[in-house]
Amino acid sequence: MENKTIAVIGATGSQGKGVINELVKAGSFKVRAITRNPDKYSGDAHEVVKADLTDLRSLTDAFRNAYGVFVVTNFWEGADELAQGKIAIQAAKDAGVHHFVWSTLPNVEEISNGRFNVPHFTGKAQVDALIKDAGFKYYTFVQAPFYFQNLTGQMGPQIQQDGSTGWTLPLDPKVKVIHMSDINDLGKVVTGAFLKPEKVGNGSYLSLATELNSFNDILEAFKANGKHYSFNQVPIEVFSNFFEGAGEIAQMLAYFEAYTYMGPNSEAQIKLAKQIATEEFTSLDTWIKQNIN
Repeated sequence: MENKTIAVIGATGSQGKGVINELVKAGSFKVRAITRNPDKYSGDAHEVVKADLTDLRSLTDAFRNAYGVFVVTNFWEGADELAQGKIAIQAAKDAGVHHFVWSTLPNVEEISNGRFNVPHFTGKAQVDALIKDAGFKYYTFVQAPFYFQNLTGQMGPQIQQDGSTGWTLPLDPKVKVIHMSDINDLGKVVTGAFLKPEKVGNGSYLSLATELNSFNDILEAFKANGKHYSFNQVPIEVFSNFFEGAGEIAQMLAYFEAYTYMGPNSEAQIKLAKQIATEEFTSLDTWIKQNIN
């Protein structure tokens, strides 16, 4: 594997950073960071290339001479994930890529028979079939969980009406339905996949999920580390009007409650991800100790 290049999309994003760090740490590959803004890249990749998921020519050039590629799209930046997925597949085919690793998510509409509408899950899942039919020598699907990082970022605790700090969500805090991990650990799974293509390069699904928690479990983990947060459950209809995009989050949480984050029958995919990973995953308790002051 010494001379094989892995090209990583989203080099400055949450998933891409972790993937690059673990690939570099493994020491078996030459790592090529792909970003729209090379000047802003400050990671450890061996080379940095400018390309865009909406531009077939730039992406094909960026994939040139790469053995493998890791591809992730960002719904929250307004991406047309199906269109970008098609471009990434075509670029990889044109560049002669051997191993295509796609960051996907469960197809919520399919799982729920149309009951729930969660485009940022299903949009990625719709690309899966195209990859299966593309004719790559190896292809692997990885599924990212609910990031621990979300608990301090976009879904972090807020000041509540009663003056407490915590969360108001349309979710039963008692149900264990949230598959969670430190998103940096996705790199351990992706690196394992590139190292063992004969084991997981035939279309295997690798679901990263260090823990399956209820929101009460999350509150307890913070409490054990001296952080006390409140939780208030509200109806979906109320939450959906809180902010732009709240309706999408409400649908996602309702899907969690009905089917869990990774969906039904995901245990084998979760187990395989742990088996293929290059290192142990970080627990929520450890992550809080390391990241929450």
